[in-house]
Amino acid sequence: MAIDASEIQKVAHLARLSIDDSQVEATANTISSILELVDQMQSVNTDNVEPMAHPLDATQRLREDVVSEVNNREQLQSCAPAVEDGLFLVPKVIE
Repeated sequence: MAIDASEIQKVAHLARLSIDDSQVEATANTISSILELVDQMQSVNTDNVEPMAHPLDATQRLREDVVSEVNNREQLQSCAPAVEDGLFLVPKVIE
């Protein structure tokens, strides 16, 4: 899929990007080559390939789920302008 200079200028305008006129043709060539690579990758047969979440076969190390801090709710809420049932009250911003 080839991209021409007019499309680059149109997309740059929509994206509010400033591309110098001397760079438009080079940018079009670069984007065209990227799109050609994507087309080439899409033509590869991946029917028997299992999807991977990560390229390395790694497992997440888990830690024990224990409380590690003291409950300071009353102390932290003592300077709040409005508190109810242990919750901070804030002004409504969405109606």
